[in-house]
Amino acid sequence: MTITVKFFSLIREAVETEQLTLELNDSSTTVEALKNELGLRGEAWNEALSHPNLIQAVNQRVVFKEEVIKDGDEVAFFPPMTGG
Repeated sequence: MTITVKFFSLIREAVETEQLTLELNDSSTTVEALKNELGLRGEAWNEALSHPNLIQAVNQRVVFKEEVIKDGDEVAFFPPMTGG
């Protein structure tokens, strides 16, 4: 299956990548499994994607880490939001 992965703000800066297109062999990959796989790309990737309050979205909808990714999905990672 093919998915698009987007990185925003501090995550994008840390991994020095705005967007990836990935071919995945497993048709039942979760967001958590994807984060773990991307974290294997190096320390900067692992650190950026392991923040406990990381926000993840699939097809522009915020989801939990257990969300299953399907062929053609867009997965996005955002740092925690702050403000008032």
